[in-house]
Amino acid sequence: MVVTAIHLSSRQIGRKSLPLLQASCYNPRMSSALKLGFLGAGKMAAALARGFVHAGLVTADAIIAADPYESARLALEKDGGVQTTASNPDVLKFANVLVLAVKPDQVNEVLAEVRPHFTEKHLLISIAAGVPISRMENALPPNARVIRVMPNTPALVGASASAFALGKAATADDAQLALKLFSAIGVAYQVKESLLDAVTGLSGSGPAYAFLMIEALSDGGVAAGLPRDIATKLAAQTLLGSAKLLLETGLHPGALKDMVTSPGGTTIEGIHELERGGVRGALINAVRAATDKSRKLGQS
Repeated sequence: MVVTAIHLSSRQIGRKSLPLLQASCYNPRMSSALKLGFLGAGKMAAALARGFVHAGLVTADAIIAADPYESARLALEKDGGVQTTASNPDVLKFANVLVLAVKPDQVNEVLAEVRPHFTEKHLLISIAAGVPISRMENALPPNARVIRVMPNTPALVGASASAFALGKAATADDAQLALKLFSAIGVAYQVKESLLDAVTGLSGSGPAYAFLMIEALSDGGVAAGLPRDIATKLAAQTLLGSAKLLLETGLHPGALKDMVTSPGGTTIEGIHELERGGVRGALINAVRAATDKSRKLGQS
């Protein structure tokens, strides 16, 4: 292994790129009129509520969540200090921005229940994986404003990678609201809906790929003699630090890889084994397979 000196300009160090409708640290205060309602009170709903409140975008008393399970409601009340209910229509009476946070196979049932109460004042933001905007629009009154979002589980620690797409009636203001909300728990990008399946295959499923890599690296460390706890923490910190280095320098991952790889050294031997084992191709295939599965789920 060789550690190559990296000479970075002030523009590269800590650079925050903010292209159109993307932000990593853009958290302006929301209007006091914003009231959020969650249809579903699971772990992702709790993470979103906690992130929105922590960022100062909304207060806890301006959030309500509905869930049929009392255990989920009590957990969210304790964790986030928000009010809860067993009635989905109650959410629409209280909130103007609705976050659909249920499993994909529950979407039709929930939307059928709230349809009679859905008005022009409401915006529906769905995080139900694989459910297309058209299905939700058809389940709601004409001209319903709908946004489909694909976050990922690091939202639980405020480090999500999210992408979102607008429905036919959603406005530019709706897009800015979605951007502000989901930038509060990580980074957010607006994309065409046709790309959300690819987002699902990459960043939606990606945390599982990363955890698998951490587990495998830890196993390798144990095989080489390290204690399990140290091996796992070293593996996790290595992925975290490598990602941070890439994001903050803006350098190509191949260039950063070469900085660690000296001629005839240890790292190139390890990379050779990874290439021989087909790791690069397996990761590409994993993203493509998960993308295809997401498309199929959306058609069912």
